[in-house]
Amino acid sequence: MRRSFLFLQGVCSPFFAKLADQLVADGQRVFKINFNAGDVAYWGFRPAWNYRGQLSGLRDFLDDKYRRFGITDQLLFGDRRPVHRPAVDHGSALGIRTHVFEEGYFRPYWVTLEREGVNGHSLLPRDPDWFRRVGATLPDYGDGEPFHSPFRVRAAHDVVYHLAGSANPLAFPHYKSHAPLNAAVEYAGYVGRFSMLHFRKPKDKALIDKLAGSGVPYYLLPLQLNSDAQIRDHCRFSDMNGVMEFVMASFAAHAAGDARLVIKNHPLDAGLVNFRRVIAGLEQHFGLAGRIDYLESGDLGPLLQHAQGVVTVNSTVGLLALGEGCPTVTLSDPIYNLPGLTFQGPLDDFWSYAFKPERELFRRFRNTVIHATQVNGGFYSAQAIRMAVANCRRFLEPERSPLDELL
Repeated sequence: MRRSFLFLQGVCSPFFAKLADQLVADGQRVFKINFNAGDVAYWGFRPAWNYRGQLSGLRDFLDDKYRRFGITDQLLFGDRRPVHRPAVDHGSALGIRTHVFEEGYFRPYWVTLEREGVNGHSLLPRDPDWFRRVGATLPDYGDGEPFHSPFRVRAAHDVVYHLAGSANPLAFPHYKSHAPLNAAVEYAGYVGRFSMLHFRKPKDKALIDKLAGSGVPYYLLPLQLNSDAQIRDHCRFSDMNGVMEFVMASFAAHAAGDARLVIKNHPLDAGLVNFRRVIAGLEQHFGLAGRIDYLESGDLGPLLQHAQGVVTVNSTVGLLALGEGCPTVTLSDPIYNLPGLTFQGPLDDFWSYAFKPERELFRRFRNTVIHATQVNGGFYSAQAIRMAVANCRRFLEPERSPLDELL
């Protein structure tokens, strides 16, 4: 049956345009709404509507397009962007399928594609017995087919998108970005931080080697981006400062006296918050002098292999930890927060009663999640985009999604 796909906002790359071309070649109808000049630049000369109105009028604009053009499906990246919330809510009420793209749950060779929502809005069951049963019949997916996608390609796409966005005040006067930071400020921060990393990496590697070989018990707290929807929309903390304060207070009161807490920054942090200074203040406040280590960079593998446990809000690092058999506790409710995988008690108890995840349960969970929600490919390099476009068709074109088939 021929379908009508409405493309909303995608990533800062040609991915949505290439995917639209493939759907047209497959005989589907494709429509597009541009919300800013960056969207226009990456959609090219393909037909599209430009929404220049205020956010309050978007629902009625969408309703008109849904009904007049028989929209059956809509595609978007990030279900929590302000321009997407009216589409997700109203589309659901009209029976329109919403296909949500997001960065992969299992990286670097997968991206996420789910119907109706991702992360905290995912339709994946929260029943470990369901994963035990369903996962027993699925193949081992491994890490997927690899591809080359250097960070400079992603960075270049981001710069092009935001350079085009300089036309927004005239072309899209009411557009407001979902990003909390101005792009120029963020770029300046990246330049400063990445310059500093050149000097930090040898020191961080030496510290990781020391921790891994010392036998001293330590726990890992990986930081997330304050701007990430996982923090803004899917947890009770407003930023990483609050997370660190909460974790360090619990660690000071309940962890063994010889244990250490290793705090590692996110690799894509823009460096606009001096976490080293924040940690020093909290270290003094909670009487933890000499027990906290801070890393700006470094390989997670050795850290996870020797850690006593990982404390995370809802980062995908938690999935890496579970894959390494490392005890893990979450401070919110990501898709992997399941009995048998993560510690289900309060953080205060985790320091004494942490347990290793069930290896077989994680294997079945991982294979199920990949089968139902992960697309082998990427959003940025030409090779990664070709793979993603080809591999996501099995999610988009059938009436029932892979998850529906499992359910």
